[in-house]
Amino acid sequence: MVKVDIISELKNRGLVHNLTKEIECSKIFLEKKIKVYCGFDPTADSLHLGHLLPLICMKRFQKKGHELVFLIGEATSLIGDPSFKKEARKSNSISSMHSFSKKIEIQISNFFKGNKNFSNLNIINNLTWFKKMNLLDFLSNIGRHFSINSMINKESVKRRIKRIDQGIAFSEFSYSLLQAYDFLKLYQKKGVILQIGGSDQWGNISSGINLVRKVTKKKVFGLTIPLLMRSNGVKFGKTESGTIWLDSKKTSSYKFYQFWINVSDIDVYDYLRKFTFLKNSEINDFESKKNFEKYLFLAKKKLAENVTTLVHGKEKCDSAERITQSIFLNNIEAMTEFDFFQLKQDGIPTVNLDSSDDLQEALVKSGLSSSKGQARNMILSNAIYINYVKERNVKYKFNYKDRIFGKYTLLRRGKKNYCLICW
Repeated sequence: MVKVDIISELKNRGLVHNLTKEIECSKIFLEKKIKVYCGFDPTADSLHLGHLLPLICMKRFQKKGHELVFLIGEATSLIGDPSFKKEARKSNSISSMHSFSKKIEIQISNFFKGNKNFSNLNIINNLTWFKKMNLLDFLSNIGRHFSINSMINKESVKRRIKRIDQGIAFSEFSYSLLQAYDFLKLYQKKGVILQIGGSDQWGNISSGINLVRKVTKKKVFGLTIPLLMRSNGVKFGKTESGTIWLDSKKTSSYKFYQFWINVSDIDVYDYLRKFTFLKNSEINDFESKKNFEKYLFLAKKKLAENVTTLVHGKEKCDSAERITQSIFLNNIEAMTEFDFFQLKQDGIPTVNLDSSDDLQEALVKSGLSSSKGQARNMILSNAIYINYVKERNVKYKFNYKDRIFGKYTLLRRGKKNYCLICW
């Protein structure tokens, strides 16, 4: 059986944007097990959708038996990476950063649990070395290896310098030195020879490669992954509206599942290759089917199932599928109390009512109607459903039998407009 090197595998899945010395990398990574690292700055208490491809890429390295090192950039997060940011990041307190770091460490560990090579996983905080750092030592030993000319000419920096309203702070300008130093320390302490990041990190990664070469005379490598972009050309991240978090307490499994099942038709097969571990042959088979609409739907379902299970686990994926099927088939009896909890979290609009509110008031408070007069007309025109049962009584008063698990009532206008009443 011919061994497929990890670089060819990643390229076949569309997971390579930039790569240093491809032929040399392929040969080294095929012949021996290496140590590879990826870093995350803890600027929130959870990783988000924009972090998922690097995690998946790292998991592919782990499956090949390579050793993973994750760097939590608690120190660098205090500075803020300016890479292709329109403005400076909002700063968080030191105590917040420390709390975020702990939560992200747990999140990373949970993502890789269950893999037979789970032991080949290291999580390191760069505060370990930066909190002991002497400024004069850093400038004289590290700063002297960096050219201001080349730093200014980095595309991410040039964009900010040209913005008269924003500019770039010296602290942000120096960020690439700190990330480069991370690579040097991980090479010296752990023998790490490859750094992985999003394509917007290429400048920072290149700085680290050059620093290691200048200080140690040794070769290390860098690989970047294409960024996941929104339809408006903006990358997914926590600073943009509608963040999809990887933590199910922040983005429910149902909403996470819905994101994947509603991806655009042109993206679904590309996403299957990038975000799942399905074989390329299986994906190609889906893509080649003549009944395009049928298999396109099945491909989206496959995508949603695989990614939700990967991130949230099978039990929560099953719940997300159950909610989806229940709403689609009007089968509310199949839903569990946990399913309703997910809907309340972020699945559909919700409204809190008390026992004195009648149906017309519920429709207005839920936003399904703009006035009681409109609500009355909707009821009379057979457009209103309570727990999937059509209600024609304009003076209807809710009673306890309408409360599923004693807490929830599903209100619907027409075919697609829902609101969850919470009592």
